[in-house]
Amino acid sequence: MATFVLVHGPRHGGWAYKRVRRLLEADGHEVHTPTLTGLAERAHLVSPAVDLDHHIDDVVRELHYWDLHDVILAGHTYLGLVVTGVADRVPERIAKLVYLDAARPDDGDSLAVVGKTFFDEVRATSTFVNGAEVVMPPEMEHFHGVVDPADQAWMRERLTPHPWRCLEQPIRLRDEAALEAIPTFYVECTNLDAKRARRPERWQRAEAEGRVWVLDASHDLMISHPELTAEVLEEIATR
Repeated sequence: MATFVLVHGPRHGGWAYKRVRRLLEADGHEVHTPTLTGLAERAHLVSPAVDLDHHIDDVVRELHYWDLHDVILAGHTYLGLVVTGVADRVPERIAKLVYLDAARPDDGDSLAVVGKTFFDEVRATSTFVNGAEVVMPPEMEHFHGVVDPADQAWMRERLTPHPWRCLEQPIRLRDEAALEAIPTFYVECTNLDAKRARRPERWQRAEAEGRVWVLDASHDLMISHPELTAEVLEEIATR
């Protein structure tokens, strides 16, 4: 059986993986779904100190205190940066990396720069909580492609503002050779053609080697398509 650490995307929390976690645990896997500082049930901890490094540390601590090894580490959206940073810091604990509708960043990347046009619009919604600049555009559940009204209502009650510093801080990688040696998998959802044009050579290699899954699912696949998400994660575990 595998050990999964599934890390949520911006504005979400560990709650987003509730359905997927139940499915994986029912099949005997060990599953961790940590919530990052400043979000969901930890929203009261938001502060100006919460940035990308802080979120990387959150996950590194999860691995340390739960004594986790040979982990399948998956990150959604923004968490592509976070799981990359985690694998760069503790590669010895990571068996496989999975990017759930997320990209593997290069050294110096940040979402605010890579997706400048979109994130300029996002920042226009910013406000301050506990002295921290946070962003949460209204009705963002529609951006995630979830169409079921019940799921939208469930999300709307749980989405929380995201610390802006996490989105603008560049990632700094320490050992790219060790990072590149970790088997890496990509799960893509909608708009693949537009994404493919932006993907670097490592992603193209992964596609040629059968390490890319293309799903007819929303961006928030763990909410809209939990069975399919769990099935793909289990297939990755067997590779």
